[in-house]
Amino acid sequence: MELHQLRYFRAVARLGSFTKAARREGIAQPSLSQQILKLEDELGGRLFDRLGRQIRLTALGEKFQEHATRVLDELEGARQEIEELRALRQGSVSLGVIPTIAPYLMPQIVREFSSACPHVQLKVTEGLTHSLLGQLAEGELDSALLSLPTTEPDAIAEPVIEDRMLLAVPAGHRMWRQRRRRISFRDVADEPFLLLKEGHCFRNDFLNLCRDSRVNPHVVFEGGQFETLVAMVAAGFGITVLPAMGRARFEVARVGLLDFAPPEPHRTIGVVRWKGKYVTPAARALSEAIRRAATLPD
Repeated sequence: MELHQLRYFRAVARLGSFTKAARREGIAQPSLSQQILKLEDELGGRLFDRLGRQIRLTALGEKFQEHATRVLDELEGARQEIEELRALRQGSVSLGVIPTIAPYLMPQIVREFSSACPHVQLKVTEGLTHSLLGQLAEGELDSALLSLPTTEPDAIAEPVIEDRMLLAVPAGHRMWRQRRRRISFRDVADEPFLLLKEGHCFRNDFLNLCRDSRVNPHVVFEGGQFETLVAMVAAGFGITVLPAMGRARFEVARVGLLDFAPPEPHRTIGVVRWKGKYVTPAARALSEAIRRAATLPD
C-alpha cells in the first residue's frame, strides 16, 4: 500500500468522480483508476460502487476512508511541524514598536526571542502608531507592539500587558511630601503639565483619562521622549505622567514617582497584526517571547 494510493482514494471519495480526482491530483485518469484497483486487490474488496457516472463508497470503502484520512492527516501534521522547525532555524521576522514601549520592554523581548530562536533574525522598527499601522497594512511588518485599541478595522490585536501610569513630581513638591496618600486626577487639575508631543498614543491615552475625569490639564511643555520630561520635572518646571514599565529608569534624583488612587490609570499594550497576513512560525514564536517578557518582574 502506497501513500499516493491513499491520496487518490481520498480524492475520489471526496469528489465522487475519478475524472475530478485525477485532475485534482495531477495524474491521468486511467492511471488513477489503475492505482485504485491495485488498492482494492490488496484490501480484498471493492472500495467504490461504480453506478454509471456515479461513484459511491462501499461499506468497506467507508471504513477504509476513516483510516486513510487519519493516516494522511497525521502525515500532513508531521510535515507541517517539520517545516515549522526548519523555519525557526533560519529566516527573519519583523516587529514594529512605539517609542513609549521600546526602551523599557524591547531588551527583555530580544533576550527571550534570541534564546528561543537563535538563528532567526529579528528586525525591529521604532515609530509612531499611525506609521507602524501603515507598515503592517503594506506587509512590511509581521506584527507591532502598540497601545490598544487601534482604529483600524483590519488590525487584529492580542493584549499582553496592562501598564500602569505613574505621576512624576519634583522631589520637593507638596504631593511628594504627602506621598503616603495616593493621587487623584483632581489633585493635579491645576498643576503645570509636561506631556509628549501630539502623535504619541501615551499622550492620547492620558488625555482621554483626563477627559473621563472632567479634568483639563494645563500643558506648559511638550517633548519628544520621556527622558526629556523627567529632566524638566527634576528642574521643577512641572509634573508629568510616565509608564510604570520604565520605573527603574525614571527613579532619578530630584524626581518623585507617585501612584494614582484606584482605579489606577493604565494603558493596554498588545501585539497587533494585519488581517489576512500569514502568521509564520517565527512570528508566533515572537508573540510568545513578547508575552514572556511582559510577565518578567521589573
